[in-house]
Amino acid sequence: MELQETLMTYKEILLKYLFIARNFVNESCKELEPYHLIAITFVSTLLCVWVYNFIFQKESLRSRCKKQVFRIIRRLPFVGAKIQKELDKALHDMANMVLNVKDGVRFVTALPHTGLKQEQVMEKLEEYSALSEVSWEKGKVSGAVYSGDPKLTQLLVKVYGEFAWSNPLHPDIFPGVRKMEAEVVRMACTLFHGSPQSCGTVTSGGTESILMACKAYRDLAFERGIKYPEIIAPVTAHAAFDKAAHYFGMKLVHIALDKKTMKVDVKAMRRAISKNTAMLVCSAPQFPHGVIDPIEEVAKLAVKYNIPFHVDACLGGFLIVFMEKAGFPLPPFDFRVKGVTSISADTHKYGYAPKGSSVILYSSKDYRQYQYFVTADWPGGLYASPSMAGSRPGGIVAACWATMMHMGEDGYVEATKKIVTAARLIIKELQKVEEIFILGNPEVSVIALGSKVFDIYRLSNSLTAKGWNLNTLQFPSSIHICLTLLHTKPGVAELFVKDVKESVTVIMKDPGAKTTGVGAIYGMAQTIPDRSMVTEISRAFLDCLYLTEMPSSANQINGSTGHH
Repeated sequence: MELQETLMTYKEILLKYLFIARNFVNESCKELEPYHLIAITFVSTLLCVWVYNFIFQKESLRSRCKKQVFRIIRRLPFVGAKIQKELDKALHDMANMVLNVKDGVRFVTALPHTGLKQEQVMEKLEEYSALSEVSWEKGKVSGAVYSGDPKLTQLLVKVYGEFAWSNPLHPDIFPGVRKMEAEVVRMACTLFHGSPQSCGTVTSGGTESILMACKAYRDLAFERGIKYPEIIAPVTAHAAFDKAAHYFGMKLVHIALDKKTMKVDVKAMRRAISKNTAMLVCSAPQFPHGVIDPIEEVAKLAVKYNIPFHVDACLGGFLIVFMEKAGFPLPPFDFRVKGVTSISADTHKYGYAPKGSSVILYSSKDYRQYQYFVTADWPGGLYASPSMAGSRPGGIVAACWATMMHMGEDGYVEATKKIVTAARLIIKELQKVEEIFILGNPEVSVIALGSKVFDIYRLSNSLTAKGWNLNTLQFPSSIHICLTLLHTKPGVAELFVKDVKESVTVIMKDPGAKTTGVGAIYGMAQTIPDRSMVTEISRAFLDCLYLTEMPSSANQINGSTGHH
């Protein structure tokens, strides 16, 4: 009874204030004509929509304001001129480095009047091959070449030659290539413990595999009524997810890591889930530090909120599936984990197939159908393609199939055992060096190094001088080596440890010394608050890749007009 009286009291108070508010509005508007009310309503609505659209965009308001401030600063006469001068110098040095022009080297800029004979073409190719100053055959390169076995190379050349003119776009003309592609996908599904309902496609590489998964989940999100689909991924997720978000109009929500383990913070990922979440992402392992994200924990979130969950195993997929049989068991990471709906894995990395092949796998055909592109109204006929490309090189598909068949399970297990054993040896030895530390707990083939007592890029420079070619990382500053079969050659892993220890000893004679060369540039890039400037330099670098002569000015590199 008391509760009813209390509710009635609150109701009376509410009605009283509503009555007062109504009278206030009516009194305020009694002098206005109807068209005034319509105009005010219309303008107010437009203003509210504008404010909403201004605040809620894929790029945060803070980021956009920051960019605008830096644009204004760069327009200031003295500051802008100084910045442009430094940029021009950096672009000129970059062009000089990329062109790598040696005495007597000339670029072809037009077709030869008369075609060259095959012998002449091969002679030219030898000249181009000699331009490289990095000898990957010695096992001093991080990643890049994952096998390099001369016998496997001979096999791949023969296989590609046999199917050089084939195209999976025409399965009726090349049924053998269609069969091989289907078998590559099915073998991969089996390796990742897919059910009979699992499926997938062959792609041109890890980036396309990731793009296809994001495209599929975006379209699924649209069907579910999500207008602004979001990808939730660790900050260490491959940059291909940024590219996918950019291409497909999605928003990428980056999740921070546990600073000790370098794994994604699952609690932060859970907090980031919203009505717009189209997919969750984890890596197995991630590229920067070689750490496997907590897939089982994230999968529980995927199941709870009914969200597709993609595991990016592009880098180490064809290692982790064999690690248990190689004597290095891992927690479940594939379709055995309830909630995992797709996996990307590169056959052209530890699958040892030639460059240009990868697979995107789905737990069910219900997901793969969203990846496809089909148009039924083209005058040229019905057009349907499973992935980004239309025509695709059948020779690559055949070479991928041939590699997998040639390696067999025993071959892959043996290769995995060699690589992981070499990685564990390096980790064990480098943990003894007090001046450096290993980021996280790498379990596969990538080992990232940092330091609290000196600039780690100095170590990178020192190792480069000794013939090593490592990957430079940022946020935090670090470097990593990605081990391949080349690093399992006798003495290579031991030589790397020896060179690291010797370099650290030299660096510690003056730990505070400034970093020079490429390391200094990379370190400086992290400190530039205007990230658009770093983007500008990166775009100019891409322009440099297509130069055939040294430009007379920086404007010729990036096509700028001097206005930014």
